Amino acid sequence: MPPRTGVPESSAKPGLVLFTLAAGQFLMALDSSVMNVSIASVADDVGTTVTGIQGAITAYTLVMAMFMIPGGKVGELIGHKRAFTIGCGIYGCGSLTTALAPSLPVLLLGWSFLEGVGAALILPAIVALVAGNFRVERRPAAYGLVAAAGAVAIAIGPLIGGVATTYFSWRWVFAGEVAIVLGILALARRIADAPRGGRAHIDLVGAALSALGLGIFVYGVLRSDEWGWFRPKPGAPAWLGVSLVVWLMLAGLLLVWLFFRYEARLVERDREPLVDPALLRNRQLTGGLTMFFFQYLVLMGVFFVVPLYLSIALGLSALATGVRILPLSLTMLAVVVLIPRFFPNVSPRRVVRLGLLALLVGAVVLMAALDADAGAEIVTIPLLLIGLGMGALASQLGAVTVSAVPDRQSADVGGIQNAVTNLGASIGTAVAGSFLITALTTSFLTTIEQNPAIPAEVKSQAAVELQSGVPLLSDAQLQTALDAAGTSPEVAQAALDANAAARLDGLRAALAILAFTTVLAMFFTNRIPTTQPRSRKP
Repeated sequence: MPPRTGVPESSAKPGLVLFTLAAGQFLMALDSSVMNVSIASVADDVGTTVTGIQGAITAYTLVMAMFMIPGGKVGELIGHKRAFTIGCGIYGCGSLTTALAPSLPVLLLGWSFLEGVGAALILPAIVALVAGNFRVERRPAAYGLVAAAGAVAIAIGPLIGGVATTYFSWRWVFAGEVAIVLGILALARRIADAPRGGRAHIDLVGAALSALGLGIFVYGVLRSDEWGWFRPKPGAPAWLGVSLVVWLMLAGLLLVWLFFRYEARLVERDREPLVDPALLRNRQLTGGLTMFFFQYLVLMGVFFVVPLYLSIALGLSALATGVRILPLSLTMLAVVVLIPRFFPNVSPRRVVRLGLLALLVGAVVLMAALDADAGAEIVTIPLLLIGLGMGALASQLGAVTVSAVPDRQSADVGGIQNAVTNLGASIGTAVAGSFLITALTTSFLTTIEQNPAIPAEVKSQAAVELQSGVPLLSDAQLQTALDAAGTSPEVAQAALDANAAARLDGLRAALAILAFTTVLAMFFTNRIPTTQPRSRKP
């Protein structure tokens, strides 16, 4: 049988290739969620503060955002398979460094920098290697399973982190990552490389502009919770009376605009750009990228809100919280397998729209189910619906974006795609958190203002303290604080009631903005094609 046109022969079976690439995606996503439940333990172990560890997490996100587009171009320069294996090697060194880190600077080197750089090489290469190892008709299923592996990692990350921290040590998580990397490297030797274009050149000026633009923008988004989106919080930096977050985001957007202007000038001079601006005039590609942005915005928003409800409002452990989130991952996995298998000729646009509808219904059902007397079981049906929607999107979007361009540009698309998903994930978490805190604060203050049992000085003190930001407190945490302050039983009970009501209002507000975002995404679905790709572009 003659070899498939444009697809290199591989010594590995397709299932093994897919498993290897999905394992890489799983590992990258796992690192973004696994340690969120172990921040305090990590801080104590390396002799720093919770703020220091949160800064390390922020730095990891920034490094990925800054180097994702250049990372895609490196694959074009040295080969996508080589970029994938080198990225895994760098990532493994970062995991080992983190596992042995005695202090915060070493943790920053391993976790934030080395792992971030490794991820920036791995993720674009995965997109190119799927395109290079699978025929067009098999790509929706392949990209869907890779995306599902990432969602599973995000879902079970807190569960793994909680178990490791509780029964062993957080360091075992990173030691386990080293073992996974070694397994991936052993299997990757049998993957066929993806096709490349002719000559390749790294546009250093473009790389610097894109890295600075995306990095500054994402940094601004990540600081919004602490500094405020527009109106600066007390003690937060500001310029001209406006939060520094606004200025950072504007500066980032300006640098991104300059980046594309510079790339256009390179094209005019017949020089090789880092990213060809013509890609963004491709209707199908921009449609797929827009859907990726909204998908990860909603996904990370959900993974922010639901664990907070389970762990804070209901007081579940990290283990129990992780178990309750698993229905989303299981449904997503099932859908990304079943749609390409049983509906290979289905319209991608129709699947995407039905997926968004499922996301919307899931968010609305969860909003309606939130109640002071509700238990953990109320999240099951909404998460099944959300998993159904995420799986529908994942089953189509990867193939939509890559089939929009020639295969030699698949790594470029991979770099842009992962930069867009990184932006969506950062903004989703920040926006959900901001709406939650704003609604919680407003509801709490309104409730205690209307309660005559609470003295005026207590109301005034609460208003002043809430202006600088309020954490989402469980009833047990608030009761401990009230007891330490010597609050009377009447005032304490009023505060507990107000906190319980405000907490639910905040969670509903966060879900409402995610539902609104899902509806907004519907307006961009007309850019998704109505037919499955059937022929490879030259």
